[in-house]
Amino acid sequence: MLFKITIALRTICDLSPKLLEKHGIKGLLLDLDNTLTTHDNPRPADGVPEWIRSMKENGIKMCIVSNNHEPRVKPFAEMLGLEFVCEGKKPLSKGFREAKERMELPWDSLAVVGDQIYTDVLGAWLKRLKCVYVFPIEHEKTRFFRFKRKMEIPFLPKKLTETEK
Repeated sequence: MLFKITIALRTICDLSPKLLEKHGIKGLLLDLDNTLTTHDNPRPADGVPEWIRSMKENGIKMCIVSNNHEPRVKPFAEMLGLEFVCEGKKPLSKGFREAKERMELPWDSLAVVGDQIYTDVLGAWLKRLKCVYVFPIEHEKTRFFRFKRKMEIPFLPKKLTETEK
C-alpha cells in the first residue's frame, strides 16, 4: 500500500507514550503546520506544550521536520525546546535523514507525524518509516491546498486508532 499509516489520530495530543511504546517508537519526526499549530501561527495549538513536556518526560526524542523556511520554523521550535530541520523537502528523505542524525536513533524506532498525505505519509512510506497521521487542525484557505486536500480524500484513514493514555 502506497500510503501506509501506522497510527491514525484526531490530534497530536491523542498520541501517548504508551501507544508509541506499543509500536516500538522512540523518536518522532514532527510536521509543524496543521500538526502542532495552525498554518503560519507562531503559537502552538492548545495542549501541545503539555504534550511535548509529557513526551520529553517519557524519553521520547522529537525533531520538527518542516518544508518551511528557517524564519518560520526556528522560533517555533525554540519556543518548545525542540530540534528542527527546515526546508526538509518532504516527501523526499533529506529532512528525515538530518533529523535522524540529530536524534541518534535507528530508523526502525522513528515515526513521521503529520497531517498531509502527499508530504508526511508519502515521505514515511518512501523511507519505510512508521507513520502517525493526525487530521489537520484546520483546513487551509488557498486554492492549492483546497485542491490538495480533495485529492487526499481517498487515502485518508477510515477509522482512528484506539488511544491509550
